[in-house]
Amino acid sequence: MPSSAETTPDLDRLTAQQAAADICAGKITSKALVSAALARAKAKTNLNAFITLDEAGAMKAAAAFDAAHKNGHNCKPLGGVPVVVKDNIEVAGLPSSAGTPALKGYVPKQDAPVVEKLRASGAIIIGKTNMHELAFGISGYNGAFKTGGEPGVRNAYDATKIAGGSSAGTAAAIGARIVTAGLGTDTGGSVRIPCALNGCASLRPTVGRYPQGGIAPISHTRDTAGSMASTMADVAILDRVIAGGGAIAPAGLKQVRIGIVNAMLANLDGDTDKAFHAAIDKLKSAGVTVVEIDMPKLAELNSQVGFPVALYEAYDDMVAYLKHTGTGITIEELAKSIASPDVKGTYDGLVIPRKLPGPNNTVADAKPAYDAAIKTARPALQALYRDTFAKSHLDAIAFPTTPKVAIQADANSSSLENFVLFIQNTDPGSNAGVPGVQIPIGFGGTTNLPVGLELDGPAGSDRRLIAIGMAMEKLFGRLPPPSTN
Repeated sequence: MPSSAETTPDLDRLTAQQAAADICAGKITSKALVSAALARAKAKTNLNAFITLDEAGAMKAAAAFDAAHKNGHNCKPLGGVPVVVKDNIEVAGLPSSAGTPALKGYVPKQDAPVVEKLRASGAIIIGKTNMHELAFGISGYNGAFKTGGEPGVRNAYDATKIAGGSSAGTAAAIGARIVTAGLGTDTGGSVRIPCALNGCASLRPTVGRYPQGGIAPISHTRDTAGSMASTMADVAILDRVIAGGGAIAPAGLKQVRIGIVNAMLANLDGDTDKAFHAAIDKLKSAGVTVVEIDMPKLAELNSQVGFPVALYEAYDDMVAYLKHTGTGITIEELAKSIASPDVKGTYDGLVIPRKLPGPNNTVADAKPAYDAAIKTARPALQALYRDTFAKSHLDAIAFPTTPKVAIQADANSSSLENFVLFIQNTDPGSNAGVPGVQIPIGFGGTTNLPVGLELDGPAGSDRRLIAIGMAMEKLFGRLPPPSTN
């Protein structure tokens, strides 16, 4: 129980930064905060945010942290703070299912390197979060794992809507104020899309910035773990914990120059359109320089990279990962028990036979398109980004993270049409390997659902992007919690 001097944690307003500071100052114990987070997780089972909630392990770790802290141990960046980890990232002693039935019994003995870094920073892992099966989708609608009455990870602001994917559970848990921070993974939008829909902040780092070991893969060329948190300032802490570096201060907005590409403003719903343009107006008023830019052949080059790379590498990368698990499960056995029809169709029709979709419902061998993507199209896409940033002297390109707010949660939310729509803006930067931050900018005027803005920057500019995101966040403010929205 909290001591009389201890304050009860206000989960609705807490940030990771504040939580660590309060624990460090003795205002609150890790045990009290972890206990509150677990209680809220159990009160919100309808969100299907968790595959495993490690109540006993988390409380034991919190008690151990408090005992050590009492004995004068130094304060740490995430000391005693509860966090969550997506279920395709290995945490020692907890099942790591990648959201698919065949792996639900796989319990790794070692933490993935990104998880080791979290633990070293004092974080307390309270559970493994639900996700779009095998990370192959944008809806988070996974029928294989549920704690609520209906399947699919649900939106923190409206449980009838999708949480987005594939890092659905981490985003829902942060949006619902169960925790202030967590880890996801991102191949084509998977930490940015769910944070846009649940009102959280996230970073897809430059590929290679975060260690990729111990993570169930789709594509070694495109995959990366990503930081997801209540605020950009919290994302900055996660990024420092994982990648190193000193403290990041908010950028001066008068020195920031961003570009807008018209093609990224296609297919927007009314709420997203209004919120995005209002945000850009606000940025201009704060002194940000905004220029319209053209990125010729962006869609064409991106289409030559996206599916060819992900679908071709998914086979070999998953075979290697299954071998690493030591479970003896083959990729064919994995595919046989896939529960989500959209993912099953992708595996059976494309990944296993090593095919790509062709015109008029035909398929073609994936190898030639893959080779062309790696040798020609991806370097051309990377050059297009490099040249665009250099020529227009840009810090970043800004766009609506998703063209729409969260849609109805049902089997149709996982359709190919919705998949292509929701990755419209996040996919190109993923294929180029550049960093991107997602920043909440407000609620849609008619739906009252969160809308996000993304900034993609030059490769390696992660810390600069975070600094700009932190400054913009001060301008837009943090979204109120679901209960008061």
